[in-house]
Amino acid sequence: MYERAESPFMPEETSRPPSNLRILSLNCWGLKYIAKLRNERLSEIGNQIAAADPPPDIIGLQECWTQQDYNVIREKTRHLLPYGKFYFSGIFGGGLVILSRWPIEESSMTQYPLNGRPAAFYRGDWFVGKGVAYARIRMGPTRRDIAEVFCTHLHAPYEVEPHDSYICHRTAQAWEITKLMRGAAERGHLVIGLGDFNMTPLSLAHRIIETHSPVRDVWRVLYPNSSVGAAKDKVEQLRNVPMPNAEYNITKNGATCDSALNTWRWNKAHSQRLAKGENVQIEPTVDDPNAKRLDYIFFSSGSHHDASSKQSSAEWTLKEANVGMTARHPSLYCSLSDHFSVEATLVRNLDGPLSAPSNGPYALPETYLPIEIYDEILATISKYDARERTQRRLRLGHFGFQFFLTVGCLIGVWWVPHNYVAFILMLISSLSLSVGVIDGLMGGLFVGSELRALKEFEWEVRNTKDRALARAEKSDLPRTS
Repeated sequence: MYERAESPFMPEETSRPPSNLRILSLNCWGLKYIAKLRNERLSEIGNQIAAADPPPDIIGLQECWTQQDYNVIREKTRHLLPYGKFYFSGIFGGGLVILSRWPIEESSMTQYPLNGRPAAFYRGDWFVGKGVAYARIRMGPTRRDIAEVFCTHLHAPYEVEPHDSYICHRTAQAWEITKLMRGAAERGHLVIGLGDFNMTPLSLAHRIIETHSPVRDVWRVLYPNSSVGAAKDKVEQLRNVPMPNAEYNITKNGATCDSALNTWRWNKAHSQRLAKGENVQIEPTVDDPNAKRLDYIFFSSGSHHDASSKQSSAEWTLKEANVGMTARHPSLYCSLSDHFSVEATLVRNLDGPLSAPSNGPYALPETYLPIEIYDEILATISKYDARERTQRRLRLGHFGFQFFLTVGCLIGVWWVPHNYVAFILMLISSLSLSVGVIDGLMGGLFVGSELRALKEFEWEVRNTKDRALARAEKSDLPRTS
């Protein structure tokens, strides 16, 4: 749902280009029927956004699944963020929301071609239709006053990389949103990518985003030596850094998930005390081995062209970034979500004529990952392709088995001497045919669709690898540039 505020001040506001921009991204944990205290928490999320200082200008929300929760947050923040869009996707929705101080001129919802498996219904990624929510936001009268915002929630990891069976999906999703953000940057606009990416810093998905598009992770711009995983993870232990406490993880490592300060990650004893209404406090100096950063804000500055010097310069620069929404519910004493928010402030360089943007697309320099990384992605695709082909054969074989079992039961009905035996055979035949048809549809239709999406992804990776090789040979550069 797209809502426009009837405000007499909006035309005046859009006529004055902003000099700074406050951005916020939060996974709300708003799963209907599953997330605890959902209504109370999301209502308080709206309250705290409305009371934020400095106030946000653009917000991306994830796991805001219901129109009801969206409307509650909209009502509480309408005076700050008069424009909003609730994005529809998949069977149960995409859970994505974008709120803005300025008008949303265009919007779209792009579903990821690879997005989980329907057989894993207990995980739900396939059913919710994950993708990229896009909004083109008009902040002023000129072309330079456009921000293109991309909000997403990538496939969740259910095992530790590289053993995660969904790593191929998440890699393909990172590739897709990277293409969208690069296209926006080539139009010369400010690009903002935000959301719960379900990846750790410098992982494969993270490197794809920062290599194949000009966007940068705001946290690593300010804190380049921040953690690249939870302290308990092998990748962090190899860095040989001291065990961080909870406060350090929030202020320096940008940890938004699994923090020791988040009540939804507490042990059973603390949770029981909290449920009884006790305002349990955790010292910020406690060791925090599980906290990690899964939520991100990426940005790429719009560029403006100086006609006298014939040079382009960055228009937006990063001022600050922080983890926010750490305050707990005032009466329930629980955290507002199982994630904290990530927030950033961009500052605008207003030097140069605002009314004279470039007329054409910007030529962005091509950058590439090391060649062996493309080989790694291709190997992952090949491995997953073989797995899914095996799954298709098994599912179609299961359909054939259940079909013949159904036929056998129906034939057996003719020969049984008692009605109750005939009833049992009919029940078995009905159930077996139902299960077989479902498995047959998954194997014949869904897996076939997934294999075709894999072929598209594979072609793009091979094509990019070939360009990287050609550039390396042309410039006589090392192949691991």
